[in-house]
Amino acid sequence: MTIQWHSFELRPRHAPPISADYRAKIEAGRPRLYAVAREQYGLEMNPGPFGFDSRPALIGAKYAESQGVGPAYHAAVMKAYWLDAKAIDDLDVLTDIAVAVGLDRNAFQQALRTPIYDDQVQADIDQAYAYGINGVPGMVFVDKYLVSGAQPYEVLCQAVEQISGELDKDQ
Repeated sequence: MTIQWHSFELRPRHAPPISADYRAKIEAGRPRLYAVAREQYGLEMNPGPFGFDSRPALIGAKYAESQGVGPAYHAAVMKAYWLDAKAIDDLDVLTDIAVAVGLDRNAFQQALRTPIYDDQVQADIDQAYAYGINGVPGMVFVDKYLVSGAQPYEVLCQAVEQISGELDKDQ
């Protein structure tokens, strides 16, 4: 199975501010998220700032993918935000990540201003909405089957088995 990352913005650049009630709901769920990360994966979560603009990181991902280092860039951005409390909307932070995964500093910074990568990000977001995705994570298997939300490994295994069975019936 091949995993292909696609862009999605939880808080688009010009979205209205998050209400205090909704922010409180998100914050209330974080201790459980941190406990699961610690207990099941041995990770101590230490997330970066809340409510950031993810668009530059997503554009950087498209460039990294075009240069053959997409998986390394994705992993480094996730680690920077969720474990190292970095602000991944900070262009210096993103540039340092890019250099650490083998990208040229100047070429990366130029790519962040290149419309083709921004267009690719927007195409992913439009596709997500067409699939009915309105949050993350959202996983689409074989361009047809949507699994929404953070699911336990066992649930994902069941989904793959069920989808494989349905695909076998169709052939």
